[in-house]
Amino acid sequence: MNPVTRTGCTSVDNGVNGNLELVDKFCYLGDMLSVDGEADAAVETRIRIEWNKFRQLDKLIPLLTNKDISLIVRGRLYNSCVRNSMLHGSETWPIRKENVALQWAETRIVRWMCGVKLQDRVPSKGLRKTRIR
Repeated sequence: MNPVTRTGCTSVDNGVNGNLELVDKFCYLGDMLSVDGEADAAVETRIRIEWNKFRQLDKLIPLLTNKDISLIVRGRLYNSCVRNSMLHGSETWPIRKENVALQWAETRIVRWMCGVKLQDRVPSKGLRKTRIR
């Protein structure tokens, strides 16, 4: 059953160029849109983009994990390149309290940049404020 029409129909005849396929979600301008209006697919996509941007920057010139560069400079680089690519388009996402995947992804990257592991028992709360900004 198609969620848009609530029927078994999977395409619509537009009369001009043929049939248009009905889908549950699709990519539009780099953002995943879904029929139900949820942002889960968009959040997952943006987290992948964040990690790809982080790896891309660190592979080109290891700036984000280089201990010789101050945390302030690395934090500014992270905010301007990586974080902005993750949050692009987030203004249109519905706000849900239980959607903390973006915070988790950001915390993992900040821990990686600071060289702090979970075994070090450094609390994540305040890590970004005290270490990077």
